[in-house]
Amino acid sequence: GKLKSEMYQSWANYYVKFIKAYEKNGIPIWGLTIQNEPMAVQKWESCIYTATQEKDFLKKYLGPTLQKEQLGNKKVIIWDHNRDLMNQRADEILNDKDAAKYVWGVGFHWYEDWKSGISMYDNVRHVKESYPSTNLIFTEGCIGKFNIDSLKYWKMGEKYGESMINDFNNGTVGWTDWNILLDETGGPNHVQNFCYAPVIADTKTGELTYTNEYYYIGHFSKFIQPGAKRISCSASQGTLISTAFVNTDGKIAVVVMNKGIKSIPYYLWINKKAVSVTSLPRSITTLVVE
Repeated sequence: GKLKSEMYQSWANYYVKFIKAYEKNGIPIWGLTIQNEPMAVQKWESCIYTATQEKDFLKKYLGPTLQKEQLGNKKVIIWDHNRDLMNQRADEILNDKDAAKYVWGVGFHWYEDWKSGISMYDNVRHVKESYPSTNLIFTEGCIGKFNIDSLKYWKMGEKYGESMINDFNNGTVGWTDWNILLDETGGPNHVQNFCYAPVIADTKTGELTYTNEYYYIGHFSKFIQPGAKRISCSASQGTLISTAFVNTDGKIAVVVMNKGIKSIPYYLWINKKAVSVTSLPRSITTLVVE
């Protein structure tokens, strides 16, 4: 279904009520997305917005209503769907100055690979090149069709590492998982959409399993601090991918990932100084330079 046009203002008012109710109870709201996956027809809760509908709802109703209610500091995220169509959605909304003034960023997911098996990282870069002052944020990613027997499948962690490195290198400012903790069924979920998560809890025994997804994420979240700035970083071998950030304390964090089956010796080279390092097969490493 879609939002009835006569309900646009009522829906904008509901966002305000939601934010104020949470903050009244001590839960600050940093920002909001207009609609999760606005082009997805799902068996769970969904609402379809064309690019024009999302633009009009934002510029005529949601944006002005947030401003009127002194909530204009909340970061509004558009799109919030896959990389495949993020360029078209960004063009429609960000080329309208009356809509664009309310936009903090463009959100995106990673599920476009269901079409061809290929992740469309270049689309992230294209949006950043076209709209350099607009933030890009990865708002959801998970691996579906949960199977407890595949809990330690190494490629799941590698998907996280590859996505994070490519998305950051293409201008993304933040990256979030879909769900940090699920139970031994990949739920709970009211429509049986069972998925993997970085941490799986056995609700019968109380045991927690920290998957390789968890540790791959940690190679970024433990060492790249809030306020860090991405710096230029390139690999000289095709089987290595990397990204690098300088933190506010001046320390440099370099993440190097090797999806190959062979060890790869290389030099970490910064300002005419180098140190010899070896990247082990199927590994991810974070190097901190002080």
